[in-house]
Parts: sequence; structure tokens; C-alpha cells
Amino acid sequence: MTTKTAQDASMPHLKRSLKLWHLLVYGIIIIQPTAPMGIYGVVSNIARGHVVTTILIAMVAMLFTAVSYGRMARVYPSAGSAYAYVGGELHPVAGYMVGWSMLMDYLLNPIICAIWCSAAAANILPSIPYAAWAVSFVLLFTLLNLRGAKSSSNLNALLALGMSLVVVAFFACALRYLALVARPVGGQWLVPFYDPSTFAAPRVFHGTSVAVLTYIGFDGISTMSEEVENPRRNIMLATVLTCLLVGVLSAAEVYVAQLAWPYRGPFSESAVDTAYVQIALRIGGHVLFQVLNATLLIANVGSGIAAQFGAARLLYGMGRDNALPIRFFGALSNSTAIPRNNVLLVGAASLAGVFLLTYERGAELLNFGAFIAFMGVNAAALVHYKWRTTDVVRFPALLPLCGLLVSFFIWIHLGRNAQVLGTAWIAAGLCLYWLRRRKHVPRRKDDGTLGGSLLAP
Repeated sequence: MTTKTAQDASMPHLKRSLKLWHLLVYGIIIIQPTAPMGIYGVVSNIARGHVVTTILIAMVAMLFTAVSYGRMARVYPSAGSAYAYVGGELHPVAGYMVGWSMLMDYLLNPIICAIWCSAAAANILPSIPYAAWAVSFVLLFTLLNLRGAKSSSNLNALLALGMSLVVVAFFACALRYLALVARPVGGQWLVPFYDPSTFAAPRVFHGTSVAVLTYIGFDGISTMSEEVENPRRNIMLATVLTCLLVGVLSAAEVYVAQLAWPYRGPFSESAVDTAYVQIALRIGGHVLFQVLNATLLIANVGSGIAAQFGAARLLYGMGRDNALPIRFFGALSNSTAIPRNNVLLVGAASLAGVFLLTYERGAELLNFGAFIAFMGVNAAALVHYKWRTTDVVRFPALLPLCGLLVSFFIWIHLGRNAQVLGTAWIAAGLCLYWLRRRKHVPRRKDDGTLGGSLLAP
């Protein structure tokens, strides 16, 4: 027994080196303090200017789900996140499909970040081709993650500080512009929340399904459960606080933007993607315009690094439980104690994706996988705390049920392309599951008894 214990201790394992502030920084970076700026024009066109309203509705929806994530992290402190929660509480097959859906989200995030960064960098230095930028950014994401969780968190802290300073500068310029130029009065202060001349509930709900992209990635915090101190407390706090902080900050960012540039019609096709940067040009001139451009580039670099970090650990959780081949996906590096194989695999997938996907197509697929995971986690929290445990929590059924229903409502309002391609990804996952299960079906011996073991993927 002593020898076995000593051997187990000498084996590579995930180290508990991360504190609450590491989780908060990680969550904010993967979401981005500038998250609503990229989608501002799209949501404004869909919701007819009610961007603040969509951001706040999405925040309420995500807070319900954040509570469920935090509660389930107490029960399953493993790196598998939603995959582990749903598989443990509902069924291993359901857990596998949630993990597979969530994997699509995690794989797409670094891809679209690399695509956006490459296009933005090519605009700054057009003499360097897009392909060179794409390869460079994917290599940057991969090499930094190969150094380990601690170094990634320290870099994330620097990125968060830089973006926060630019956001503060933007607010200062915006307030100055509102006070000296725009000068809203009376009911104009409330128009960003509700404009009776343009408000339409279906459009606001449709806009909310896009505005949720502001929060995508907060669930990645739960993949850090095995690397954080006091996970029962810190995972819950970090998940909820990240959603709340990002929601309040995002609402404030789009609120001042709408006051500075009131909705009088949709942004043109050529301006919709850079609508927020155009607002920065109006309120702060070319200096703020260029600074915000650079900041959004840095933000996407940070998000890509963090997203690849989470994807590698999700693959590790699935591999360790043999949902994916354990020898490859469940292995840790002896020197850094990180899932090196998975980091390299995600890097290779990102490299292929930047040449096969467009930013728009990748972005619209993100929510499909994410909301399957959200629905699964809420369902798991409902089953566990309502029927399977004696632990006392407030509103054991109401909160996860609200999260489940709201997530389903948003999921069914996703675009057709996302639904079709997402369904194809699910079908591919089911095929992989069936093939692995068939491979491990036990064969009958000559005496009629079963030999071998049934290994569930």
C-alpha cells in the first residue's frame, strides 16, 4: 500500500496553484472586458438599438446557469466541467454528448480569435500576408499554453490590466462627449433601455441570442477545479462574480455608446462589424480610434489563449474518463503537469480552422454547443439538489429550472446555419461514440461466457 501511494504521488498530476483572483482574471480574459464591442453593431441592427436591454437579459440568463455551474463544481471537482456533471447526474451518454458539444465551443473560440487577430493585424501591416499572421497567432496561443497554467494566468493578468485602462479611457472620453456635445436630457437617458418607436419583443429576444456571446466562456472556470485552491468555495464565487462583473461592465459600455450614437437606423454592411470603433472615433478622435483597435486585437489574443487553455483541459477530462482514448487525451506532461497532447491537438485544429472557416460562420456556431452544455448543467443541478442530496441550498429547483428554460429559449432562437452545422457535429459525435463502443463490446468465449470488459466511451 505504501509503495503504491508513493508511486501515485510521483505520477504527474494537476497542481493546485490558482487562487480566486486567478479564476476571476481567467474568466474575464476569456470573455473579454471589451466583449460587447465586437458584436455591438450586429445586435444593434437586430434589436433596433436596444443593445443594453439584450445585454442585461442575457446577464440574468447566464447568472442562473452560473449558479448551477458553481453548485455542481462542489459535487464534481474535476477538470471535465459540464461533461462530468451531466455524465454523473443524468447518464454517461448524455455527459459524453454535452462534452462533445462543449468541445465544439472551445475549439471554435481560439479559431475565431485567430481569424479576427489575423485580419486586424493584416490591416495594420498589409505587407505581411494573412496566412503568416494566422500561423503566428496560432503558434503564440499554443506555445504560451505549453508553459502551464500559472504562466498563462500571469499573462492574463497583464492583458486584463491593459484592457481595463483602455476601457477607463473610453469612459472618460464618452462622458466628456456626452457632457459637452451630445447633452442628452430627460427621457433621452432611458432610450437605450426602451425606445417605444423601435421596440419589438421578437427582435429583442433575437438580439439577446446574439448578445449572449458577451458571456460565452465563463463556464471555462469550472475546468480549473483541480488546479485551484479551495475549489468548493472559489469556483462558485468566481463563476457568478465573473458573469456579474462582465454584465455590468458590458451594459455600461453599450449604454454610453448608444447615448453618443442614438439609433436612427441600422449600421451599413460595411460598418456593422466595426460599429463600436466608429463610435470611439466620434467621441475621442483618431487617437481613441487607434487605441481601441489595438485593444480589441490584444483582447482577442488573450481570449484565444484562454480558450485553448480550457479546450485542452476539457479533452483531458474526457480522456481520463475514457470518453476519448485515454492513452493520448488523458496523459499529462512529466515536466509541466499539463495535458500537452491536448494543447498541441487544439493548436493543430486551430491552424486548420483559420483557413477553413470565416469569422462569421465560426461565431454563429459557438452558441449551439455552449447552450447544450448550459442546459445540461442546469438539468444536472436540478436532479442533484432536488432529489439526490441532503445538502441544503437555496431554491434547489427554482434556480436551475429557470436556467434550463431560459437557455432552451435562447437556443431555439439561434440561426438556421448554426442549427444545421451544430446538428452535424452532434451526429459526428454519436458516430464516434458508437464506433468506440462497438470496438470494446466483449466477445463470447467458447463456453458461452463473456470475455473482456465493456468499456463505455
